[in-house]
Amino acid sequence: MHRIGDHARGSAKVHTKSRPKGHTLLELTIAIALGLAITMGAVALYRSQRAAFTAAADQERMREAGMAALVLIGDQIQMAGFVPAPTPTGQVAMPLFGCAGARPIGPDDALACEALPGSASSDGLAVRYIGDGVSTWPSATGQPTDCLGQSVADSEAGLNAGSATIVNRYYAKTSSSTGEPELYCEGTGRPGVAQPLVEGVERLRVRYWLAGVQEAVEASAVARDQWSRVVGVDVCAQVRGSSTGRRVRYVDCDGVPVEPSDGRARTTFSRYVTVRNSPAKSP
Repeated sequence: MHRIGDHARGSAKVHTKSRPKGHTLLELTIAIALGLAITMGAVALYRSQRAAFTAAADQERMREAGMAALVLIGDQIQMAGFVPAPTPTGQVAMPLFGCAGARPIGPDDALACEALPGSASSDGLAVRYIGDGVSTWPSATGQPTDCLGQSVADSEAGLNAGSATIVNRYYAKTSSSTGEPELYCEGTGRPGVAQPLVEGVERLRVRYWLAGVQEAVEASAVARDQWSRVVGVDVCAQVRGSSTGRRVRYVDCDGVPVEPSDGRARTTFSRYVTVRNSPAKSP
């Protein structure tokens, strides 16, 4: 026999549901704060990693530009005074010519110096040698080429067939089209027309070692009849990088610490080059 009261209590137990529980406002606030903290930390980490990557990439670009400039100019200095064998003309007159805070201008046999606007601290250098299809990359017609790959026709009596006197002039200046500093070269193939070779090079510092002299001197201290006595050259290339948004200190080609106000990163690269074909004898 069933009891009515017991049946009612059993039914009540079967149909009773537990009441859902929600989050309090405090718990929600803490969760949002933690989420924001994690997000801000991730963003800060990303920014710092990106800045580090950008700085490292900029340093690598400057290193490549500086090394390229030193290799190009160094190889040319080693060619200074070169004469293919056999060549009746013998030695090359004035295999090197330099300008302090200026660039070489004028005829190849009467070089002079001209200051560049805004580039007063950048030196210039002219290298002279006899080129042929072996010492330079030959053109499509088999003629020797200058620093820009331009063919140079025979221009001097007494040279062997396929040989020509080549004078390459190097200097750094700011490009009028991009506003960025660049290393330029003007070759004998197109006199008066210089072309950029390496972007970022804003200064060249060139000093010369004369036979019998115990220290390097600037171009302004070398007389015209002393250029054939140069036995070694110190070359320094100053390269400018991207803007960092802060003052960046560096050491220039003279060994002086500098802190420019433009926020650009800079670094310098130096190399000593022996003048292999110098007629002078080192002590």
